[in-house]
Amino acid sequence: MNRGLFRYNLTTCKTKVIPSDYGFIVQLNEGRHLKKRPTEFRVDQVLQDFDEKKFNFTKVGHEEVLFMFEQRDDCYSHFFPSAPAIFKPTSPNVVATNFSPIEYGHILLIPRVLDCLPQRIDHMSFFLALSLAKEAADLFFRVGYNSLGTFATINHLHFQLYYLASPFPVEKVPTLRVMTSTSMQRNGVVVSQLLKFPVRSLVFEGRDTLWDLSSAVANSCIRLQHNNIPFNVLIANCGKSVFLFPQCYAEKQARGEVSQELLETQVNPVVWEIGGHKVLKRREDFENASEDYAWRLLAEVSLSEESFREVKA
Repeated sequence: MNRGLFRYNLTTCKTKVIPSDYGFIVQLNEGRHLKKRPTEFRVDQVLQDFDEKKFNFTKVGHEEVLFMFEQRDDCYSHFFPSAPAIFKPTSPNVVATNFSPIEYGHILLIPRVLDCLPQRIDHMSFFLALSLAKEAADLFFRVGYNSLGTFATINHLHFQLYYLASPFPVEKVPTLRVMTSTSMQRNGVVVSQLLKFPVRSLVFEGRDTLWDLSSAVANSCIRLQHNNIPFNVLIANCGKSVFLFPQCYAEKQARGEVSQELLETQVNPVVWEIGGHKVLKRREDFENASEDYAWRLLAEVSLSEESFREVKA
C-alpha cells in the first residue's frame, strides 16, 4: 500500500458470513467501485479483438510483476529466484499484483503477456491456469476467469487468483451427474449439474490427467465463446474441480429486466460473486445482507432452463 500498488486499503474492509445453509460471504468494499478501472469495450460481444490503444498488461510496471510461471516436462516443481537467461521466454506467463484486490493474495495470471492475447479461453492458457492451481496445493486458493460480457474490464487475457480461508458456497452445493461424450468418460472427466443453486451451472471434475480435465473445460468455454454466451469459470480443489457459469446478467440489465433494487446495489456479479463471495459497495447493503438477497441476485444471473439445456447439449 505504501508503494502505491493498491488503490485502497483492503485491511479496512469488513467481511462476514451470512448465517444460512450455504454461508454466503459478504465484504464491504466502499472504495473498489470508485477506483476500479472502467470498462473500455462493448459488453454485448464475448469475442473482441485486442486493442493496443486501450489499457493492457504490457503497460504494468516492473514493480507490479511478482514472478513468471512456466511449465516444464519433468513433472517436478522448481523455483529460481533469478532465472538464467536460457529459461526466460520471449513472451512470459506473468503473475502480477492486482490494483483492486478483494481478498488476501488477489493477483493476476497473464499468459504470454507480450503476445497481447484478447480475453478469450484457449487450450494452452486454460491448462496454464489449471497448472498454477495445482502447484499452489492449497484448498483455499482459487483461480477465476471472467469472459467479456460479464463485467471484465480489460480485454487482455488474464485470470484472477486469491486465497479465501473458507469454502465457497458453490463448493457445498449438491450435484447430479450429466451424460457426457464417450471420449470424456474414457478420459475420466465427470461433468455434473449443480442442484439447489440459483445459477444453472456445471462442474467438471478430473480423475486422471490434468490435461484431460483442462481440455474438456476449454472445449466448453470455446463453444460458449463462439455462440456469444458470456461465462465465468472458478477453479477450485487444487485444480481438480472447475465450475462453469454461463450467464446473462449484463444482457438482462441492458433490456431493463433487472429490478431497480438490485441495480441500486451496483453489484456486477462476476466469478467471485457467483461462487458466493459477494463484494458490496454500500454499508446499508452489507448490514442488511441476507441469503434471500444473495439468492435473488444470482437468480438474475442464470440462463433460462431452455438456454441451459442448449448449453448442456
